[in-house]
Amino acid sequence: MMGKRKIIRKAVTATALLAGAYVYLNKAGEIEPIGSDKFKESVVNFGKQTAFRKLDQTLTNGLSAVEKLLALPENTGKETAQYFYEGTEEFLKSAAKGAKWCLGSASASLVPDDWQTHPYFLGGYMVAENGFTNRVEQLIDDMRIRCIALSDNSDRGVHLFGTIDCIGFSNKDIRVVRSMVAAKAAKEGIKLGSVNMFSTHCHSCIDTQGLWTKTEDGGKILSNLGKSLRGKEVEQGTDLHFLEVLYERAADALWNAVLDMTPGKLTFAQKDIGSGYVDNRNRPSATALPTMLNRFLFTPTDKKKAPTMIVNIGAHPDVAGLACNDGSSNGREISGDYVYYLGETLAEYGYNCMFFNGAIAGIYMARGLSNDGMPMEKRYEQSVRYGRELAKIAIGMTKTKEEIEADTALSEPEVVAKEKELCGDAYTLWYENWEPVKERKLNPKLNVRIREMTVRVTNPLIRVAGKLKMANYDFYRNGRDSYLVTTEIGYMEWDDVKIAMVPCELVTDLYKGGKSLTAEGSCRGYDFGYPCLCDIFGDDLICFGLANDAVGYIVPDNDYSMRLLDGHYHETLSLGDQTGSTLIKTFLALKNDLK
Repeated sequence: MMGKRKIIRKAVTATALLAGAYVYLNKAGEIEPIGSDKFKESVVNFGKQTAFRKLDQTLTNGLSAVEKLLALPENTGKETAQYFYEGTEEFLKSAAKGAKWCLGSASASLVPDDWQTHPYFLGGYMVAENGFTNRVEQLIDDMRIRCIALSDNSDRGVHLFGTIDCIGFSNKDIRVVRSMVAAKAAKEGIKLGSVNMFSTHCHSCIDTQGLWTKTEDGGKILSNLGKSLRGKEVEQGTDLHFLEVLYERAADALWNAVLDMTPGKLTFAQKDIGSGYVDNRNRPSATALPTMLNRFLFTPTDKKKAPTMIVNIGAHPDVAGLACNDGSSNGREISGDYVYYLGETLAEYGYNCMFFNGAIAGIYMARGLSNDGMPMEKRYEQSVRYGRELAKIAIGMTKTKEEIEADTALSEPEVVAKEKELCGDAYTLWYENWEPVKERKLNPKLNVRIREMTVRVTNPLIRVAGKLKMANYDFYRNGRDSYLVTTEIGYMEWDDVKIAMVPCELVTDLYKGGKSLTAEGSCRGYDFGYPCLCDIFGDDLICFGLANDAVGYIVPDNDYSMRLLDGHYHETLSLGDQTGSTLIKTFLALKNDLK
């Protein structure tokens, strides 16, 4: 009897596989004869999909089994959120009477004075090339925070923005900084509309998340694993000594931006820098590639004060943190990567610098050794070149090619001549085939709306990290096996320029739309079922990434897989397979509020 049942089960399974392959082939309703090349291809593809799903489920089940062995988190209920700013209650349709732009700028180093004696660890890489240790050994340039305070003088409050050179900064830590800034504002009687903090996602700055701190020989990971299995209290992943330094310096920098506020005009321009500067390196299913460099320029009425240039692109600052096989770099050196050299170059031209990264899941800088063969002994030199060229593009984007060449400080003809000798015909000039863009003045109207977002953590690997306190987040329970994290999303209007603030490395298709949102282009084989952010707010929407949190990658639900193959490693650092739809639904609710 059992033999017959096995035969029947195998027959049913084979029939189901064949039928599934046939359906997979005929999604468009076309009928293909069995045995045709297209039919054979569909059978192979269906087999791959089935194998991937089995691998995905096996990995998920294995990690879940490990996670269930660990002690439960201490916090089993959501605490009342403090120092959360909703933004402006009223969204103005036009500038208020007497409105004017007021902006202040400030910047500070976050490198601790004791960086050579206290053990600090870089956040971003731990690979064979650097000996699986990332303890800081050298200082190449700097790790900074850049801040602006912005207001439209409409009595709706001052809005603060601070960007840290780091891998990511948690909402829990951000609220500590907010509390310190709020105390300063209360003392001086200044109304705050919002306090927003961002990360550049630099892979060569001191670890601000905890995943990379004290990991030598297992470090906190193995220690906390043993403690958790024994039901004992685990140690926080982040270095509290460093966080105290960061909190104080960040709060001071944000407040110094408030003290620096002055009236002036704000303009906006954007230029498509093309795929020569950004590249989708490792998420092939995501087909959107945002290539715009967005520039806001604040010019103070007081000519003695420096103008502030605000730059936004989407690209990983990850090059300086990689070790070199030739030994010229061991990957254990502090560097702000290309963002530092962007700021340094703007300073040479008399500008204060502010930077916001974009939707960067899978998106990396595409300049340097991978482009035209410029010989660079040390890897960070690629970051130097990339950052300086972005700064020049930002400065010269409204100039003609003739005006750029006439400005020898900008075109640097002697430097170009030397570089051409080194590269020959392969050399690429940053203003080749140059076309200037127009700049427009923005009316003083600043609308900001921020909303909390609760995400179910379905990724067992992240639940393990949460239980081991390897990242500074508050996980809380909702039922026996359900864990949640609360984060923030936001939407702004600087006059008619629309900006989405996302707390993550966002897959570009969720921002601009793309094939991974479709059944055909996704690994799970069904449509995402929700609009992308540009469908919600308009095609001209700008994205500020890693905003007010750093919750890893957010990928479409229908393209989520833990299989680690075929460009899906991002899921290992994602909260789970419902995060993409949760993000979009929260933005839809926010948009509905604005009506």
